[in-house]
Amino acid sequence: MSDILLEVKGLKKHFVVGKNFLKRHRSVCKAVDDVSFTIKKGKTLGLVGESGCGKSTLGRCVLRLHDITDGEVSFDGVNLFNLAPKELKELRRDIQIIFQDPFASLSPRMTIHDILREPLDVNKIGTVNEREAKIAEVMKIVGLRPQVLNRYPHEFSGGQRQRVGIARALVLEPKFIVADEPVSALDVSVQAQVLNLIADLQEKKGISFLFIAHDLAVVQHICDDVGVMYLGRMVEKAPAETLYKNPKHPYTRALLSAIPVPDPTYKSDKIQLQGDVPSPLSPPSGCTFRTRCPEATERCKEEVPMTHDVGVDGEEHLVACHLYR
Repeated sequence: MSDILLEVKGLKKHFVVGKNFLKRHRSVCKAVDDVSFTIKKGKTLGLVGESGCGKSTLGRCVLRLHDITDGEVSFDGVNLFNLAPKELKELRRDIQIIFQDPFASLSPRMTIHDILREPLDVNKIGTVNEREAKIAEVMKIVGLRPQVLNRYPHEFSGGQRQRVGIARALVLEPKFIVADEPVSALDVSVQAQVLNLIADLQEKKGISFLFIAHDLAVVQHICDDVGVMYLGRMVEKAPAETLYKNPKHPYTRALLSAIPVPDPTYKSDKIQLQGDVPSPLSPPSGCTFRTRCPEATERCKEEVPMTHDVGVDGEEHLVACHLYR
């Protein structure tokens, strides 16, 4: 039996932007453009990159919250986009999401009890007593007292609300969770609590995660592998320890150099990228990073770089750059 839980092949998601009076498409936004990766059972893949690079869109495509333009998404050997609505509903018990904004992702008109009870009711799981026991269990897991179940989301802090969001994702006992920047809206001290909670869940429950973030420092300690995206493409993917010690792509090196070091005497060699991120409506020809890359050549203008494995000793280290061809 394969140990791969999620497999994404050549995933593309293009959005049509605007139409003219003849109803012809004006332009196409390539939010995700030919991305492939796998996640093994019980493992976490961190997905990082600047805002607007397609991370959240990719996560929603993986959950089939967006239709895809091309490619394939297989969960436990089953192609999600070949499933009928009834089959998809049954499978959704195993795939959940933690949203980025703990303020907007919870209904202000529902108590915490109702928010956690709803997934169990919709999926008709267990008896009434069993559902109540499951709610009490997930509340304990995320560190919230059962006495707060009758409160509304506005009565909680941001960190507590995010814990409720995690509890909602856990209540169906999923195999896989997309965590879409779950700590970006939280204070630093609360971020550490939520990250530790996610790490504990991975260790104790064996849940696989796609952890989306724009900060490499956040994913360093909880992810087994890290993928770096730029303008809709995966430019580098490697085991976390390898990527942090030996980054290959110029974009990855620039991101890592921007991580702050808690030492006022330390002088970092920060790589300053020139210019702004190009628009996905009109990306540069060839390598999309070439307009900001300090090592770009004429070849980068003409050819889209292929993905190569530059790993050693059998370790997979994928990079899409002409420097390694």
